Amino acid sequence: MRKKSFIATACLLILAVAWAQDVIPLPRAFIDGSGPDWKELTEQDFADVNGNPETWTFKDGMICCTGQPIGVMKTVKQYTNFEFVAQWRHLKPAGNSGFFVWAPPAALENLAPGKLPAGGIEVQVLDHGYAEQYEKQNGKKGDWFTTNGDVFAVGTSKMKPFPPLSPDGSRSFPRKNLSKGVGQWNHYYVRAINGQVRLWVNGEEVSGGSDCQPRSGHLCLESEGSPIEFRSIRIRELP
Repeated sequence: MRKKSFIATACLLILAVAWAQDVIPLPRAFIDGSGPDWKELTEQDFADVNGNPETWTFKDGMICCTGQPIGVMKTVKQYTNFEFVAQWRHLKPAGNSGFFVWAPPAALENLAPGKLPAGGIEVQVLDHGYAEQYEKQNGKKGDWFTTNGDVFAVGTSKMKPFPPLSPDGSRSFPRKNLSKGVGQWNHYYVRAINGQVRLWVNGEEVSGGSDCQPRSGHLCLESEGSPIEFRSIRIRELP
């Protein structure tokens, strides 16, 4: 066995044991997406689904989204087992966005502007100002969401969320509050393998879920009413 292959196999065995113990200490190269077999996603790797021509622009190494209309941009390719890293920052307080993992093709076909896919696992990207805005508009705090990395099934998709859970049990709430506020770059590392999704926010694992169905599909970036920027989106396919 070649040295490179041996090292890769050893790493996967270590991760498998750690996964069974519900703890995954990852090397820095994994979290940064700088290890072998990682690919940076560029404009050629994405296709708009239901936005306007100006909704998504690629410039200076960033993906810039106006937030209008509400909708998504998908990867051209579908993925099953993979991991990806991305940096994001909201440009206005109370900004809302997210990543869709394993969005099924049927949920993206003929999707009208202003609509989000009725399928996929959403990895929430929410600014802290959203909680303040919700409380002001509704006269009470929103207990059904957080601004630090919720993970939940959307529409026809299914997932068994990891605790702690939202009051209705549908969302995996983060174990730590690690997201930075408006104008600051945040780092997400997401591992999606064998129907299980795990999210690391700024270097630490916080939320996720298992038994996802379907467990193959497109990776999507979400436009949801507020300007946001993404950069350094890198992906690595897994066995």
